[in-house]
Amino acid sequence: MYGQTEHCIDSKMALTRLACILVLLSTHCYFNVLAVILKTTNDAPWANEFESIELSCLIESISTNDPRIEWKKIKDGEPSYVYFEKKISGDLEGRARIREPATLVITNATRSDSASYRCEVTAPIDQKTFDEILINLVIRVKPVVPKCAVPKSVPVGKAAELRCVEDEGFPKSQYQWFRNKEEIPDDPKTSPKFFNSSYMLNAETGTLKFSAVRKDDSGEYFCRAKNDAGHSECGPQTMEVYNINIAGIILGVLVVVVVLLCITVGICCAYKRGYFISQKQTGNNYKAPAKGDGVDYVRTEDEGDFRHKSSFVI
Repeated sequence: MYGQTEHCIDSKMALTRLACILVLLSTHCYFNVLAVILKTTNDAPWANEFESIELSCLIESISTNDPRIEWKKIKDGEPSYVYFEKKISGDLEGRARIREPATLVITNATRSDSASYRCEVTAPIDQKTFDEILINLVIRVKPVVPKCAVPKSVPVGKAAELRCVEDEGFPKSQYQWFRNKEEIPDDPKTSPKFFNSSYMLNAETGTLKFSAVRKDDSGEYFCRAKNDAGHSECGPQTMEVYNINIAGIILGVLVVVVVLLCITVGICCAYKRGYFISQKQTGNNYKAPAKGDGVDYVRTEDEGDFRHKSSFVI
């Protein structure tokens, strides 16, 4: 009797355990089948400009046979449709397609495609009817040829500034300067060839500033703009550093002073000799001829010439 009772208890415990296992299994299957769940293999993909890129949106669990799939592009906080009602729209029209079940493939990517993309799946039959994933896409752009400005000649001891600018690359370009095809280090003290130079190199802005140039700073300079997508360079430009000729400057000043002095003396002499006195004479001024030999000359109203007025006076 005692043994039969113990056997019954063990059987009841076994049945209870089996029931619990079945409940757990059914609950697990219930949520797996009735919940739409998405995942992605890469939530921060990148590609170079004009290449293809995939934004993976994988449906891990779903029971609805024909779910609604949508893609939205979010740029500057504003969402816009990329895939809606089974059609590609917006600026990706003609450059993108959907690879089943929900992956977005962009061909010939451009810099304007850099943005956040949201994959949304709606499954009406599932208990959890909606899920979404966010993917941040970066399209890298190779720098174009930078604009470089190098002074042609600078006197020894004077300051000089070399500039390099490039605005097309993405991510933002970093800059390198070269002299005679050798890279200029960020710190001149790290290289024997540039140890005595007094410059500051800014890789962010592309400026190379000399506080006081030396003869050794003469040479051909060019700049390279680079980022993760590649690099571009401007053509070499020559900067000449020359010595200031003090004696020549003094001699030139003396010559100028002598020339100015000669001009001043010449003008003064001309004034004294009356070359600059103007003598004005108009057609209305008339000076009557002097009388001679007691003869008066008068002009008649009808004649424009002179005639005798009286005879000789004795």
